[in-house]
Amino acid sequence: MNDPYKKAIRFIIFFGLVSLFTDVTYEGARSITGPFLETLGASAAIVGFVVGFGELVGYGLRFFTGWLADRTRRYWLFIILGYGVNLLAVPLLALVGNWEIAAVLMITERLGKAIRTPARDAVLSQATAVTGHGKGFGLHEALDQIGAVVGPVIISVIFFRGGNYSLGFAVLLIPAIISLTVLGLARKTYPNPHQFQDEQKSGQEVYDSRSFVFYLIGIAFIAIGFADFPLLAYHFKHTQLLADQWIPLAYALAMGIDAAAGLGLGILFDRWKRGILIIGVLITATFAPLTFLGGQTTAVIGVLIWGIGMGMIESVLRASVATLISSEKRGRAYGLFNGIFGFAWFAGSAAAGYLYDINIGIMVAFLVIAELLALPFLWRALTIKQ
Repeated sequence: MNDPYKKAIRFIIFFGLVSLFTDVTYEGARSITGPFLETLGASAAIVGFVVGFGELVGYGLRFFTGWLADRTRRYWLFIILGYGVNLLAVPLLALVGNWEIAAVLMITERLGKAIRTPARDAVLSQATAVTGHGKGFGLHEALDQIGAVVGPVIISVIFFRGGNYSLGFAVLLIPAIISLTVLGLARKTYPNPHQFQDEQKSGQEVYDSRSFVFYLIGIAFIAIGFADFPLLAYHFKHTQLLADQWIPLAYALAMGIDAAAGLGLGILFDRWKRGILIIGVLITATFAPLTFLGGQTTAVIGVLIWGIGMGMIESVLRASVATLISSEKRGRAYGLFNGIFGFAWFAGSAAAGYLYDINIGIMVAFLVIAELLALPFLWRALTIKQ
Protein backbone atom coordinates (compact mmCIF):
# COMPACT_ATOMS: atom_id res chain seq x y z
CA MET A 1 0.00 0.00 0.00
CA ASN A 2 1.65 3.18 -1.19
CA ASP A 3 1.68 6.47 0.68
CA PRO A 4 -0.88 8.34 -1.52
CA TYR A 5 -3.28 5.45 -1.05
CA LYS A 6 -2.88 5.56 2.74
CA LYS A 7 -3.42 9.31 2.80
CA ALA A 8 -6.51 9.01 0.64
CA ILE A 9 -7.97 6.28 2.85
CA ARG A 10 -7.32 8.35 5.98
CA PHE A 11 -9.01 11.36 4.40
CA ILE A 12 -12.08 9.29 3.48
CA ILE A 13 -12.22 7.85 7.00
CA PHE A 14 -11.91 11.33 8.50
CA PHE A 15 -14.88 12.53 6.47
CA GLY A 16 -16.65 9.28 7.23
CA LEU A 17 -16.43 10.09 10.95
CA VAL A 18 -17.86 13.54 10.32
CA SER A 19 -20.73 11.94 8.43
CA LEU A 20 -21.15 9.30 11.14
CA PHE A 21 -21.89 11.84 13.87
CA THR A 22 -23.90 13.96 11.45
CA ASP A 23 -26.11 10.99 10.68
CA VAL A 24 -26.57 10.22 14.37
CA THR A 25 -28.08 13.70 14.53
CA TYR A 26 -30.31 14.09 11.52
CA GLU A 27 -31.09 10.45 10.76
CA GLY A 28 -32.09 10.04 14.39
CA ALA A 29 -34.48 12.92 13.82
CA ARG A 30 -35.71 11.68 10.43
CA SER A 31 -36.64 8.32 11.96
CA ILE A 32 -39.45 10.06 13.88
CA THR A 33 -40.34 13.14 11.80
CA GLY A 34 -43.24 11.36 10.10
CA PRO A 35 -44.91 10.28 13.37
CA PHE A 36 -43.92 13.63 14.96
CA LEU A 37 -45.79 15.55 12.26
CA GLU A 38 -48.74 13.19 12.69
CA THR A 39 -48.92 14.03 16.42
CA LEU A 40 -48.96 17.73 15.49
CA GLY A 41 -52.00 17.22 13.26
CA ALA A 42 -50.43 16.82 9.82
CA SER A 43 -52.05 14.56 7.23
CA ALA A 44 -50.25 12.06 5.00
CA ALA A 45 -50.44 14.56 2.15
CA ILE A 46 -48.76 17.20 4.33
CA VAL A 47 -46.07 14.76 5.42
CA GLY A 48 -45.41 13.77 1.81
CA PHE A 49 -45.28 17.41 0.73
CA VAL A 50 -43.00 18.56 3.59
CA VAL A 51 -40.62 15.65 3.09
CA GLY A 52 -40.67 16.04 -0.67
CA PHE A 53 -40.22 19.81 -0.58
CA GLY A 54 -37.38 19.41 1.89
CA GLU A 55 -35.67 17.05 -0.52
CA LEU A 56 -36.37 19.50 -3.36
CA VAL A 57 -34.57 22.23 -1.41
CA GLY A 58 -31.85 19.85 -0.27
CA TYR A 59 -31.17 18.59 -3.78
CA GLY A 60 -32.49 21.33 -6.05
CA LEU A 61 -30.15 24.04 -4.77
CA ARG A 62 -27.07 21.87 -5.13
CA PHE A 63 -26.40 22.86 -8.71
CA PHE A 64 -26.06 26.49 -7.62
CA THR A 65 -23.96 25.71 -4.53
CA GLY A 66 -21.82 23.25 -6.51
CA TRP A 67 -21.28 25.80 -9.29
CA LEU A 68 -20.39 28.47 -6.72
CA ALA A 69 -17.97 26.12 -4.94
CA ASP A 70 -16.24 25.36 -8.26
CA ARG A 71 -16.09 29.02 -9.19
CA THR A 72 -14.72 30.25 -5.85
CA ARG A 73 -12.69 27.08 -5.12
CA ARG A 74 -13.60 27.63 -1.46
CA TYR A 75 -14.87 24.12 -0.89
CA TRP A 76 -14.17 24.07 2.83
CA LEU A 77 -16.26 27.21 3.38
CA PHE A 78 -19.32 25.58 1.83
CA ILE A 79 -18.69 22.35 3.72
CA ILE A 80 -18.41 23.98 7.15
CA LEU A 81 -21.32 26.40 6.62
CA GLY A 82 -23.55 23.64 5.31
CA TYR A 83 -22.82 21.25 8.14
CA GLY A 84 -23.51 24.01 10.66
CA VAL A 85 -26.98 24.77 9.27
CA ASN A 86 -27.70 21.08 8.67
CA LEU A 87 -26.87 20.01 12.21
CA LEU A 88 -28.13 22.86 14.38
CA ALA A 89 -31.64 22.91 12.90
CA VAL A 90 -32.37 19.45 14.35
CA PRO A 91 -32.19 20.15 18.12
CA LEU A 92 -34.46 23.17 17.66
CA LEU A 93 -37.30 20.75 16.87
CA ALA A 94 -37.40 20.09 20.62
CA LEU A 95 -39.01 23.52 21.06
CA VAL A 96 -41.70 23.13 18.39
CA GLY A 97 -45.42 22.93 19.13
CA ASN A 98 -47.04 22.98 15.68
CA TRP A 99 -46.39 21.27 12.37
CA GLU A 100 -45.82 24.50 10.43
CA ILE A 101 -42.71 25.50 12.41
CA ALA A 102 -41.53 21.90 12.46
CA ALA A 103 -41.78 21.87 8.67
CA VAL A 104 -39.67 25.04 8.40
CA LEU A 105 -36.92 23.52 10.55
CA MET A 106 -36.97 20.25 8.60
CA ILE A 107 -36.60 22.18 5.36
CA THR A 108 -33.81 24.30 6.89
CA GLU A 109 -31.94 21.12 7.79
CA ARG A 110 -32.17 20.06 4.14
CA LEU A 111 -30.93 23.53 3.09
CA GLY A 112 -27.74 22.93 5.06
CA LYS A 113 -27.24 19.67 3.22
CA ALA A 114 -27.69 21.49 -0.09
CA ILE A 115 -24.91 23.90 0.84
CA ARG A 116 -22.38 21.28 1.89
CA THR A 117 -22.94 18.19 -0.24
CA PRO A 118 -21.60 19.17 -3.70
CA ALA A 119 -18.42 20.63 -2.19
CA ARG A 120 -17.97 17.59 0.07
CA ASP A 121 -18.47 15.10 -2.75
CA ALA A 122 -16.12 17.10 -4.97
CA VAL A 123 -13.27 16.90 -2.45
CA LEU A 124 -14.05 13.27 -1.66
CA SER A 125 -13.82 12.44 -5.36
CA GLN A 126 -10.22 13.67 -5.29
CA ALA A 127 -9.39 10.94 -2.79
CA THR A 128 -11.55 8.25 -4.41
CA ALA A 129 -9.61 8.78 -7.65
CA VAL A 130 -6.72 7.10 -5.78
CA THR A 131 -8.71 4.33 -4.03
CA GLY A 132 -11.29 3.61 -6.73
CA HIS A 133 -14.44 5.72 -6.89
CA GLY A 134 -16.82 2.91 -5.99
CA LYS A 135 -14.73 1.65 -3.10
CA GLY A 136 -14.03 5.15 -1.77
CA PHE A 137 -17.63 6.35 -1.85
CA GLY A 138 -18.76 2.96 -0.55
CA LEU A 139 -16.40 3.22 2.42
CA HIS A 140 -17.63 6.73 3.17
CA GLU A 141 -21.24 5.56 2.93
CA ALA A 142 -20.57 2.61 5.28
CA LEU A 143 -19.16 4.90 7.97
CA ASP A 144 -21.94 7.39 7.33
CA GLN A 145 -24.60 4.74 7.86
CA ILE A 146 -23.14 3.55 11.16
CA GLY A 147 -24.33 6.89 12.46
CA ALA A 148 -27.63 6.40 10.68
CA VAL A 149 -28.08 3.19 12.71
CA VAL A 150 -26.98 4.65 16.03
CA GLY A 151 -29.18 7.76 15.79
CA PRO A 152 -32.52 5.95 15.50
CA VAL A 153 -31.43 3.46 18.17
CA ILE A 154 -30.78 6.36 20.57
CA ILE A 155 -34.25 7.74 19.81
CA SER A 156 -35.80 4.31 20.32
CA VAL A 157 -34.09 3.90 23.71
CA ILE A 158 -35.41 7.30 24.75
CA PHE A 159 -38.97 6.18 23.88
CA PHE A 160 -38.52 2.83 25.64
CA ARG A 161 -37.48 4.73 28.79
CA GLY A 162 -40.57 6.92 28.70
CA GLY A 163 -39.15 9.92 26.87
CA ASN A 164 -40.95 11.97 24.26
CA TYR A 165 -40.23 13.66 20.94
CA SER A 166 -38.88 16.86 22.52
CA LEU A 167 -36.33 14.99 24.63
CA GLY A 168 -35.26 12.94 21.63
CA PHE A 169 -34.56 16.01 19.49
CA ALA A 170 -32.75 17.76 22.36
CA VAL A 171 -30.38 14.82 22.96
CA LEU A 172 -29.31 15.00 19.31
CA LEU A 173 -27.49 18.25 20.05
CA ILE A 174 -24.61 16.17 21.50
CA PRO A 175 -23.60 14.31 18.30
CA ALA A 176 -24.13 17.55 16.35
CA ILE A 177 -21.43 19.27 18.40
CA ILE A 178 -19.10 16.28 18.08
CA SER A 179 -19.52 16.27 14.31
CA LEU A 180 -18.67 19.96 14.00
CA THR A 181 -15.59 19.44 16.17
CA VAL A 182 -14.32 16.55 14.03
CA LEU A 183 -15.00 18.63 10.93
CA GLY A 184 -12.78 21.40 12.29
CA LEU A 185 -9.99 18.87 12.82
CA ALA A 186 -10.43 17.55 9.28
CA ARG A 187 -10.11 21.08 7.89
CA LYS A 188 -6.91 21.63 9.85
CA THR A 189 -5.40 18.26 8.86
CA TYR A 190 -6.31 18.36 5.15
CA PRO A 191 -6.45 22.00 4.01
CA ASN A 192 -5.92 21.04 0.35
CA PRO A 193 -7.80 17.85 -0.63
CA HIS A 194 -7.01 18.40 -4.31
CA GLN A 195 -3.56 16.94 -3.64
CA PHE A 196 -5.14 13.49 -3.96
CA GLN A 197 -6.45 13.90 -7.49
CA ASP A 198 -5.21 11.38 -10.02
CA GLU A 199 -5.11 13.29 -13.30
CA GLN A 200 -4.78 10.22 -15.51
CA LYS A 201 -8.28 10.87 -16.90
CA SER A 202 -9.47 14.22 -18.16
CA GLY A 203 -13.16 13.26 -17.84
CA GLN A 204 -16.07 14.43 -19.96
CA GLU A 205 -18.10 17.62 -20.12
CA VAL A 206 -21.50 17.29 -18.53
CA TYR A 207 -23.58 18.72 -21.37
CA ASP A 208 -21.84 16.82 -24.17
CA SER A 209 -22.29 13.37 -22.68
CA ARG A 210 -25.25 11.45 -24.12
CA SER A 211 -24.70 8.69 -21.60
CA PHE A 212 -24.89 11.20 -18.75
CA VAL A 213 -28.18 12.60 -20.09
CA PHE A 214 -29.76 9.14 -20.21
CA TYR A 215 -28.24 8.44 -16.81
CA LEU A 216 -29.88 11.54 -15.33
CA ILE A 217 -33.26 10.57 -16.75
CA GLY A 218 -32.87 7.11 -15.25
CA ILE A 219 -31.99 8.36 -11.77
CA ALA A 220 -34.94 10.78 -11.94
CA PHE A 221 -37.30 7.80 -12.28
CA ILE A 222 -35.46 6.05 -9.44
CA ALA A 223 -36.10 9.08 -7.24
CA ILE A 224 -39.78 9.35 -8.20
CA GLY A 225 -40.39 5.75 -7.21
CA PHE A 226 -38.35 5.83 -4.01
CA ALA A 227 -40.65 7.02 -1.20
CA ASP A 228 -38.75 8.63 1.66
CA PHE A 229 -38.81 6.95 5.07
CA PRO A 230 -41.05 9.52 6.85
CA LEU A 231 -43.92 8.32 4.64
CA LEU A 232 -43.14 4.71 5.57
CA ALA A 233 -43.02 5.71 9.22
CA TYR A 234 -46.31 7.58 8.87
CA HIS A 235 -47.87 4.40 7.47
CA PHE A 236 -46.54 2.33 10.37
CA LYS A 237 -48.04 4.70 12.94
CA HIS A 238 -51.26 5.45 11.06
CA THR A 239 -52.08 1.75 10.68
CA GLN A 240 -50.60 0.86 14.08
CA LEU A 241 -48.42 -1.66 12.29
CA LEU A 242 -45.51 -0.70 14.56
CA ALA A 243 -45.50 1.05 17.94
CA ASP A 244 -43.71 4.39 18.32
CA GLN A 245 -40.61 2.88 19.93
CA TRP A 246 -40.20 0.32 17.13
CA ILE A 247 -40.37 2.73 14.22
CA PRO A 248 -36.88 4.25 14.78
CA LEU A 249 -35.52 0.72 15.22
CA ALA A 250 -36.94 -0.19 11.82
CA TYR A 251 -35.15 2.83 10.41
CA ALA A 252 -31.93 1.80 12.15
CA LEU A 253 -32.24 -1.63 10.59
CA ALA A 254 -32.63 -0.05 7.15
CA MET A 255 -29.57 2.12 7.73
CA GLY A 256 -27.52 -0.91 8.72
CA ILE A 257 -28.46 -2.60 5.46
CA ASP A 258 -27.70 0.69 3.69
CA ALA A 259 -24.15 0.65 5.10
CA ALA A 260 -23.44 -2.91 4.01
CA ALA A 261 -25.10 -2.47 0.62
CA GLY A 262 -23.31 0.81 -0.02
CA LEU A 263 -19.87 -0.70 0.48
CA GLY A 264 -20.68 -3.94 -1.34
CA LEU A 265 -22.32 -2.25 -4.31
CA GLY A 266 -19.53 0.31 -4.43
CA ILE A 267 -16.88 -2.40 -4.76
CA LEU A 268 -18.94 -4.13 -7.45
CA PHE A 269 -19.32 -0.81 -9.24
CA ASP A 270 -15.54 -0.60 -9.75
CA ARG A 271 -15.81 -3.93 -11.60
CA TRP A 272 -19.18 -3.75 -13.36
CA LYS A 273 -19.69 0.04 -13.51
CA ARG A 274 -23.28 1.24 -13.81
CA GLY A 275 -24.52 -2.21 -14.88
CA ILE A 276 -24.90 -2.90 -11.16
CA LEU A 277 -27.67 -0.29 -11.17
CA ILE A 278 -29.89 -2.56 -13.25
CA ILE A 279 -29.80 -5.23 -10.55
CA GLY A 280 -30.20 -2.63 -7.81
CA VAL A 281 -33.30 -1.09 -9.38
CA LEU A 282 -34.97 -4.46 -9.90
CA ILE A 283 -34.47 -5.27 -6.21
CA THR A 284 -35.51 -1.82 -4.99
CA ALA A 285 -38.76 -1.86 -6.98
CA THR A 286 -40.14 -4.53 -4.62
CA PHE A 287 -39.96 -2.43 -1.44
CA ALA A 288 -43.28 -0.58 -1.90
CA PRO A 289 -45.69 -3.55 -2.16
CA LEU A 290 -43.93 -5.34 0.68
CA THR A 291 -43.95 -2.30 2.96
CA PHE A 292 -47.41 -0.88 2.31
CA LEU A 293 -49.54 -3.92 1.41
CA GLY A 294 -48.43 -6.59 3.87
CA GLY A 295 -48.28 -7.23 7.59
CA GLN A 296 -45.42 -6.73 10.02
CA THR A 297 -43.12 -9.38 8.54
CA THR A 298 -43.42 -8.23 4.95
CA ALA A 299 -43.14 -4.59 6.08
CA VAL A 300 -39.81 -5.35 7.75
CA ILE A 301 -38.59 -7.08 4.59
CA GLY A 302 -39.70 -4.03 2.64
CA VAL A 303 -37.72 -1.77 4.95
CA LEU A 304 -34.63 -3.94 4.40
CA ILE A 305 -35.00 -3.62 0.64
CA TRP A 306 -35.54 0.12 1.04
CA GLY A 307 -32.16 0.17 2.83
CA ILE A 308 -30.51 -1.59 -0.13
CA GLY A 309 -31.94 1.11 -2.38
CA MET A 310 -30.49 3.84 -0.18
CA GLY A 311 -27.09 2.13 -0.29
CA MET A 312 -27.24 2.11 -4.08
CA ILE A 313 -28.23 5.79 -4.22
CA GLU A 314 -25.53 6.99 -1.85
CA SER A 315 -22.62 4.97 -3.25
CA VAL A 316 -23.08 3.86 -6.85
CA LEU A 317 -24.99 6.92 -8.07
CA ARG A 318 -22.37 9.27 -6.60
CA ALA A 319 -19.45 7.21 -7.87
CA SER A 320 -20.86 7.23 -11.40
CA VAL A 321 -20.64 11.01 -11.60
CA ALA A 322 -16.93 10.93 -10.77
CA THR A 323 -16.28 8.62 -13.72
CA LEU A 324 -17.97 11.00 -16.16
CA ILE A 325 -16.86 14.48 -15.14
CA SER A 326 -13.45 16.13 -14.94
CA SER A 327 -12.30 17.23 -11.49
CA GLU A 328 -12.55 20.98 -12.09
CA LYS A 329 -16.24 20.68 -12.98
CA ARG A 330 -17.22 18.06 -10.47
CA GLY A 331 -18.83 20.41 -7.96
CA ARG A 332 -21.40 21.65 -10.46
CA ALA A 333 -21.79 18.14 -11.88
CA TYR A 334 -22.75 16.81 -8.46
CA GLY A 335 -25.02 19.82 -8.09
CA LEU A 336 -26.79 19.05 -11.38
CA PHE A 337 -27.08 15.37 -10.53
CA ASN A 338 -28.48 16.12 -7.08
CA GLY A 339 -30.77 18.86 -8.33
CA ILE A 340 -32.50 16.54 -10.79
CA PHE A 341 -32.67 13.75 -8.23
CA GLY A 342 -34.12 16.11 -5.62
CA PHE A 343 -36.77 17.58 -7.89
CA ALA A 344 -37.85 14.08 -8.89
CA TRP A 345 -37.86 12.92 -5.26
CA PHE A 346 -40.02 15.90 -4.33
CA ALA A 347 -42.50 15.15 -7.11
CA GLY A 348 -42.57 11.45 -6.24
CA SER A 349 -42.95 11.99 -2.48
CA ALA A 350 -45.70 14.58 -2.87
CA ALA A 351 -47.58 12.36 -5.33
CA ALA A 352 -47.14 9.30 -3.11
CA GLY A 353 -48.50 11.13 -0.06
CA TYR A 354 -51.49 12.37 -2.06
CA LEU A 355 -52.20 8.91 -3.49
CA TYR A 356 -51.83 7.33 -0.03
CA ASP A 357 -54.82 9.35 1.19
CA ILE A 358 -56.82 8.17 -1.84
CA ASN A 359 -55.82 4.51 -2.24
CA ILE A 360 -52.70 2.72 -1.01
CA GLY A 361 -52.79 0.21 -3.85
CA ILE A 362 -52.71 2.96 -6.46
CA MET A 363 -49.79 4.59 -4.64
CA VAL A 364 -47.84 1.31 -4.63
CA ALA A 365 -48.43 0.80 -8.35
CA PHE A 366 -47.22 4.34 -9.01
CA LEU A 367 -43.97 3.75 -7.09
CA VAL A 368 -43.22 0.38 -8.71
CA ILE A 369 -43.88 1.62 -12.25
CA ALA A 370 -41.65 4.66 -11.71
CA GLU A 371 -38.77 2.47 -10.54
CA LEU A 372 -39.10 0.13 -13.52
CA LEU A 373 -39.24 3.03 -15.98
CA ALA A 374 -35.65 3.82 -14.97
CA LEU A 375 -34.37 0.57 -16.48
CA PRO A 376 -34.39 1.40 -20.22
CA PHE A 377 -32.67 4.74 -19.63
CA LEU A 378 -29.99 3.20 -17.43
CA TRP A 379 -29.48 0.43 -19.96
CA ARG A 380 -29.14 2.98 -22.76
CA ALA A 381 -26.66 5.01 -20.70
CA LEU A 382 -24.66 1.86 -20.03
CA THR A 383 -24.67 0.91 -23.72
CA ILE A 384 -23.39 4.31 -24.86
CA LYS A 385 -20.71 4.47 -22.16
CA GLN A 386 -19.36 1.01 -22.80
